[in-house]
Amino acid sequence: MTNFIINSLMSTWDLLMDSSVYMIAGLIFSGIIHVFLSPDTISNHLGKGRFISVIKAAVLGIPLPLCSCGVLPTAVSLKKQGANNGATTAFLISTPESGVDSISVTYALLDPIMTIARPVAAFIMATIAGMTENLFNYSEGKNIVTPDMPDIPDNPGCCTDNDGCLSKAEENTSFIKKITSGIRYAFTDVWDDMAGWFFIGLLIAGIITALIPEELINRHLGGGLSSMLLMLIVGIPLYICATASTPVAAALIMKGVSPGAALVFLLAGPATNITSLTVLTGILGKRTTAIYLGSIGLFSIIFGLLVDKIYLLMNISPQAIVGSASEIIPPMFQLAGVIVLLCISIKPLTGNIKSVLIQNIKRMSRNRKNTESGENSDDITSRTGST
Repeated sequence: MTNFIINSLMSTWDLLMDSSVYMIAGLIFSGIIHVFLSPDTISNHLGKGRFISVIKAAVLGIPLPLCSCGVLPTAVSLKKQGANNGATTAFLISTPESGVDSISVTYALLDPIMTIARPVAAFIMATIAGMTENLFNYSEGKNIVTPDMPDIPDNPGCCTDNDGCLSKAEENTSFIKKITSGIRYAFTDVWDDMAGWFFIGLLIAGIITALIPEELINRHLGGGLSSMLLMLIVGIPLYICATASTPVAAALIMKGVSPGAALVFLLAGPATNITSLTVLTGILGKRTTAIYLGSIGLFSIIFGLLVDKIYLLMNISPQAIVGSASEIIPPMFQLAGVIVLLCISIKPLTGNIKSVLIQNIKRMSRNRKNTESGENSDDITSRTGST
């Protein structure tokens, strides 16, 4: 038992070292995207055009670092601001399956083939699902809500101050402030939502590495349609974000899971779970949810089989190249990355632990009250019967 715990923690630490620098880089890019890509800009492109709006939604969703539950309120907002059902469906698929953070971690823990295959599969899957939805039901400009806009001067190239236009120094200062604000947002808001799941994913990966024998995985998940279907069954009801699923996929591949089966898990796991499917039914309806789920299931398997074929044709051993990209980062930088990640994780992790403890205390308190009320009612009944 002691050896198992030590081996699990060592595997978890190795994955953390490999992914730390790339995780930080992904967070920084996600913050910059957040600052320079406003929700109003996104919504203005998702309401017009039966097919072009779907393509735009799929492209815009690829870099955004939102998980399957975090993307839901964003999608609701886009829908209220005029996005059609097809564009909303495409956004709901491409966004949780990818993201600059998960792409960077995929490059660190997996390999270049999977790094390319993941966003490409997410884009194609999202586009086909969105176009299919718009073929059945399309209405342009429905439910458009005009966002509140500030007063704009007659000359849009100038400011309203006495000097007229911003100086070059002021523009540079404004740009630096935006970058700083984006990085602050990434290291607080984005990482607060992601930190707990990321470390859970690392721990699960460490446990898989230490616990599950390679013979068992090779027998059931070594490749082929049955492996894809099994990973699909596991991934659909599971709640796991794109970043947290990556170390799990890396551990599975190292144990002998085919890269195609791992890709099915990377696509289906982040995009679906029981909660999100229930909410989707209420937002977009049963037919759209069926198209959403069917597209994810069908195209995850198709791309999984295709990726396995690519590795076979190129005569590449996935186990031999998994994590090779992380080797170019010197250990000192990896360790510095780990320290930064751990420092920015203190607040969200302690907050998550406090939340869990408070929920458990409240649950225990309710159970105690229910037990006491049940005992009191039994006493009253027994006294009534005796009289």
